[in-house]
Amino acid sequence: LFSSNERSYLICNETNLAQIQLTMRILLVTALVGTLSTRHHVEAFSLQMNAKPIGSSSDGIPPPFRAVASGPPPSSLLRFQPPPKSVLSLRLASTATDVLQTSPTTSETKQGTLGLLTFDLDDTLYPIDPVLNDANNVFVQKMAEYGYSINPQDIVEAGKRIRESAGKNGVAMSHTEVRLEAIRSEMERNMLEKKLAECAEDWATEVKDLTAPLKASAKKWAKSAVSETVVESIYSAWERERHHSAERHLYPEIITALQTIREEHPDVVIGAVTDGKANPMLMVFSLAPYFDFCMSWEDDAAGRTEFYKELGNVDGNADLQWIYKAAIEKGKEIADAKKELKKNIDMDDAPPVWIHVGDDLAYDVGGSASCGAKTILLDLDDEYHQTAKLRFPPYNNIPAWNTASNDEIAHRKAMNDEAESMVDKRVSRLSMLPDAIAEILNNE
Repeated sequence: LFSSNERSYLICNETNLAQIQLTMRILLVTALVGTLSTRHHVEAFSLQMNAKPIGSSSDGIPPPFRAVASGPPPSSLLRFQPPPKSVLSLRLASTATDVLQTSPTTSETKQGTLGLLTFDLDDTLYPIDPVLNDANNVFVQKMAEYGYSINPQDIVEAGKRIRESAGKNGVAMSHTEVRLEAIRSEMERNMLEKKLAECAEDWATEVKDLTAPLKASAKKWAKSAVSETVVESIYSAWERERHHSAERHLYPEIITALQTIREEHPDVVIGAVTDGKANPMLMVFSLAPYFDFCMSWEDDAAGRTEFYKELGNVDGNADLQWIYKAAIEKGKEIADAKKELKKNIDMDDAPPVWIHVGDDLAYDVGGSASCGAKTILLDLDDEYHQTAKLRFPPYNNIPAWNTASNDEIAHRKAMNDEAESMVDKRVSRLSMLPDAIAEILNNE
């Protein structure tokens, strides 16, 4: 039905259509992958007018259009490359986080607010043994400067004698009172020995052969020869070194733990409760920035005396509340001051939680829990060298510096047993402290 030229024209058109279809497929894949160069796109769309149909001749029949495209790109460029698994995981995690943030569940519980956090100091923030050793070495040096040859253990033994000679009132004496009296007593004894030796030499006799009036006169002289200013100076040197040494011997994790607690609970009031004269507010190179106040047992002589009176008369039932009540009041004062400076306070929040942290079952756990505190007992690993638990059976390892009587230790053991049930959390490392606090708050 068609001439040879017409058949050639139709065949050519069919061939051109197949080529165009192939070109469009290539362009579609190229657009999806986005890897072909601009040159490929331009060449794919360019049409050439000078192509001749198959079998055509110069008989005047116009040649058809023929699309000319560059060759297909390498197969590697046409293959879809999925994103790395980590990218997909991040996208899924991000999506899941968005969903959780925008669609809270009704079972979500609100964590309690940490309002007051109090710490014991000795064997809680630092080991007491090396601290006292350093302080005692300075004590010996200071004694030598004033011409006295007295070692620290002499002071400890003198302290024990002072407590015993004071009877029931002796147990209520503060550490500072006992140490000052012990320093004075040992200085008087040292001066008396020197005076008696001089008298014996003057009388060309033995000290034991000196008459009683002479000995009494020498004793009176020795008492007046000891200056209160010198006693205070020696004690101040000892106490100053105690603070410096505590900073040097801080448990390694405590600063990091305090930083974490401050970051997680920016409105918390942090205080110290101690039975001695240690004060973190004086440790300006370490603890001072993290503490708001310090309460010492020595700040309230009447309360301390009443406590020790009960300790001596009633097994396990001595009232430790007076010192912790004072800490609560101090904490409230500071918290109220902070609220005055802070805007947008949620008055509907539940009452803030008070947590006390310490190493002593009787004093730290029992005393604070009886006032309403949640408690964390620092029952640390052996490498921390705590001493509290070693003072009682089955260890019975009383530190050399301890001046407590056997009766006092027995009563403390009864208080320890009573306080065991009051421990809310027990940790073996200070790095666990922030998590222990969070667990207590989650249950509030």
